[in-house]
Amino acid sequence: MARRKPAPGAADRGLFASAHRADRPLADRMRPQSLDEVVGQDHLLGPGKLLSQIAASGRLHSLILWGPPGVGKTTIANLLAQKSSYHFVAISAVMAGIADLRAVVAEARVLQSTEGKRTALLVDEIHRWNRAQQDGFLPHVESGLVTLFGATTENPSFELIAPLLSRARVVVLHALSEDHIAALLKRALTDAERGLGSMKIDIEESALAELARLAAGDARRALNTMEIAASLAAASGGAVVLPDHVREAAQRKTLLYDRAGEEHYNVISAFIKSMRGSDPDAAIYWMMRMIEAGEDPLFIARRMVIFASEDVSNADPRALQIALAVKEAVEFVGLPEGAIALAQGVTYLASSPKSNASFKAMNQAREDAVALGALPVPMHLRNAPTPLMKQMGYGADYRYPHDYDDAAVEQQYLPDRLIGKKYYYPSNRGYEARIRELRELRARGSALKQAQTKERKS
Repeated sequence: MARRKPAPGAADRGLFASAHRADRPLADRMRPQSLDEVVGQDHLLGPGKLLSQIAASGRLHSLILWGPPGVGKTTIANLLAQKSSYHFVAISAVMAGIADLRAVVAEARVLQSTEGKRTALLVDEIHRWNRAQQDGFLPHVESGLVTLFGATTENPSFELIAPLLSRARVVVLHALSEDHIAALLKRALTDAERGLGSMKIDIEESALAELARLAAGDARRALNTMEIAASLAAASGGAVVLPDHVREAAQRKTLLYDRAGEEHYNVISAFIKSMRGSDPDAAIYWMMRMIEAGEDPLFIARRMVIFASEDVSNADPRALQIALAVKEAVEFVGLPEGAIALAQGVTYLASSPKSNASFKAMNQAREDAVALGALPVPMHLRNAPTPLMKQMGYGADYRYPHDYDDAAVEQQYLPDRLIGKKYYYPSNRGYEARIRELRELRARGSALKQAQTKERKS
């Protein structure tokens, strides 16, 4: 039989075959060769666990492997296919498109008809495929021609279409702990065939702990950083990797924060909730997480302006002024100095008294406005710019508040259907407590006047 041409974009079929080549990064060389070598996913692998049962059955199911970078999504997909004797194809959603998918499907048909062999396709970063690309894959998953392994770091609920999710099982992989990372690093140091064992190099415990911490749960990052650190140690004539070697190799770790992905929403959520919970320490930490990861500082400032009205509001009317001043300062100064203004604003907002009374009033008023439609404006509240409108009663009997004591007068301001309806209930915190007190005083004064009027009439 003539040799099949590889599908375009489906390059990494020999993921394990070339794993021992010394010119490959350490993380590639140290990929687990069996499911038993996978660490950190004990909830999925082991006696009676889901993925082990699937591997033992020999019949694969379409899976969405969701987890942070460097936890073994690609490796597990490959090992499952290998264990079940499936033809394995891996493509990247960043590089591949519909044409690549068609080539994989065509090859799968040939393999099925000529050799009875089934195909498993790993789509790495599947969240980057648009709706049309995901739709294009549905019939082949539905028919069973291709078993899909979708690897993603993003929440599938947000990134994948519902029909695809209904045809695949979502499997959540966990970030690796520092102990898991340390175990993998020790394995690589002692493995003479695939790892660094031939270098006869050791690592200080403090350097190992530093590497495990900097990895942030990512085995790939840890192994590749250690490979550089080991080279630095060897180049300096040493046989031990020291913390200085690790720091030089790591330079500056990239914070986990994808401005377009789920972690973006997780971090901004933590930022807002820390301010709402009056914790300036946590709030400024999350702010700096965003700044150091490259977030647009004006995005942070805009969220602060919203927060000032939604969560502080009239409990401290200055909060909105300060948030707007921060926004102007960031625009004017830029980074890095603009972060100083952000820090001032964040600590002020987090420390301010809180009230969402105006926000709740807005939402309740919106409900009535939508549900009840265009209720007529009371006649005395209408303007009367023409004689005809005056003749029709527009503006009749309107009482001008400034003509009365305290510039307050009782009259109907809501539509007839909403008379007596209350939306705004000031809290007893900050300046809003004063607003509440004034409203209560006015209400008592109004009640007294009504009682006196009633008494005179009787």
